[in-house]
This record gives sequence, C-alpha cells and structure tokens, in this order.
Amino acid sequence: MENIKKSTDFGTLLGLAAGISIIFIGINQSGGSLYWFFNLNSILIVVGGTFAATMVNLPLKALKTLPKILSNVFRADDADYDSIIEEIVIKAQKAKKDGLLSLEADLPKMREGFFKNGIELAINERESSRLRTFLNLELNNISSRHIAGQELFLYMASYAPAFGMLGTVLGLIVMMNNFSSGGGNASESLDVAERFAELLAGMGLALITTFYGVFFANMIFLPIGGKLKRLSENEMMLKSIVVEGIISIHAREHPILIKEKLMTFVPHFVRSYPEENQTNDKSKSSLSAVKGRLEEKH
Repeated sequence: MENIKKSTDFGTLLGLAAGISIIFIGINQSGGSLYWFFNLNSILIVVGGTFAATMVNLPLKALKTLPKILSNVFRADDADYDSIIEEIVIKAQKAKKDGLLSLEADLPKMREGFFKNGIELAINERESSRLRTFLNLELNNISSRHIAGQELFLYMASYAPAFGMLGTVLGLIVMMNNFSSGGGNASESLDVAERFAELLAGMGLALITTFYGVFFANMIFLPIGGKLKRLSENEMMLKSIVVEGIISIHAREHPILIKEKLMTFVPHFVRSYPEENQTNDKSKSSLSAVKGRLEEKH
C-alpha cells in the first residue's frame, strides 16, 4: 500500500541553489573573489574529519545507508490521505458484511507493506489488545530506523563546525611558527611590513576552514536532518491512520464511524468534504453529523 507519491522535491533543490547563490552574491558584493574561498586542504579537513568522527560514533552499516537516505531527501512529501482512508473504509465494509475472514482473499492482490501485514495480523489475531501491541511494535521499529537516519546528519552537523575550528587553529599554529622562525640577519630577512602582510594572508586562508565548517553544517547537514525528521513525522502519521483503521476493522465498527475517526488525523488544510456535507454539517459537530448520516442509512 503506497500512499506517499514519489516525485522529486524541487523545493529542496531550489533551496540549496538559492543558499549557495546568496553566499556567492555576498562575496562578490563585498569585493571579494570566489577564488579566495576555495582551498582543498580546508575541504579535506572539514569533510574528511566529519566523516571520520561519524564513523567512530556510528556503526559502519549506518553509513552504508547514506545513499538511500539522501534519495529520500529529494523526494516530495505528497501524502494521499484520502486514498488511505478510502481503502480502509472499503475493507471495513467488506469485513462488516462478509466477516473478517473474507479479507483473506484480498491479501494476494494487495501490495507488500504495512497495511497488508496489518490486515493479515487482524485476520489471525482474535484479541484487539494484542493486535494493537503488534502494530505499535512495528511502528516503533520503523520510527527507530528513521531516527537513525536523522541522527546521522545531525551528528555530522555538530562535527563540521568543530573540525572547521580545528583546521583554523592548525593553520594559525603553522603560520605563527613560520613567522617566528623566519629569522636570519637583517640583510637576509624580509621587511617587517611584508612579513605581516604574509601573516594576514595566511590567517585569512586559515579562517576558510571555519567557513567550510559553518557552511556544511548549516547549509547541508542540518537542513537534511530537519527534512528527514519532517518526512518521518508525516509517514508515522500515515501509519497511525492505518493502525487505527485496522483496529477499527477488527472491532467491526461501522465504516462511516471509521472514516470520521480517521479524518481527525488528517490536517485541516488537506481535508476534502463534499459540498453538501459542508452545508448540512456546518452547524453540527462531527459526531452529530455522523449520527445524522447513520440515521439516514436506517
């Protein structure tokens, strides 16, 4: 049961492009040159150090999932709530009319996933409490996997600025030692002004490492971690709808009641009600509206 439409999230690509463009524009408007901000050693210290620290903190198998996690970052979050609830209601109608065991014939036609597994559990499990426990355990396992992916980028976001500062300190130490050891007699040594000019140029180069650390943390790692968290929350909300729907089917609740209960999970701005229901139920509470429709059925 796939209820999240997989398409490219151009907002993520646009945000990355806009952020990098703003930095480039800021550099040019300040009279700087983009060439000043490119240093291979600085990138190596920040990126390499960040990945090395992440490997120490997390198991290697966690890093192997990085490509798959990154593919989710560029996936649009188009949750089809109506499709989920409609499918649950159809199964509820069949279960109420022909019995819960009648859903077993639909299992081969259903796509592999959380909903199919839940229906299979509902058919084979008699106690609702045990069914809810099994479904919640599966939800917790899914949530744990999502959190692991989020932590990967959140840890990297915390390490990147630290390695940026580390690279800056290393650069300053090297420059200070070069400045103090460049002695010799007066005729052989550089002019003091030239020496200080070299020192300031080297200091600017050392600070680039801090720039890279802050850039990667706040433009790449933190936004990706936040995006993964939002995707996880929405997916867990969809699966919570499925859990409540399966429990309601198992309890043989009326399909109309099931639909109204599941609609409470859906954000208001994406809810879709028929116009006649909006007119008739405008002054009624949702429970009163359900009661009225049930009475009309009978």
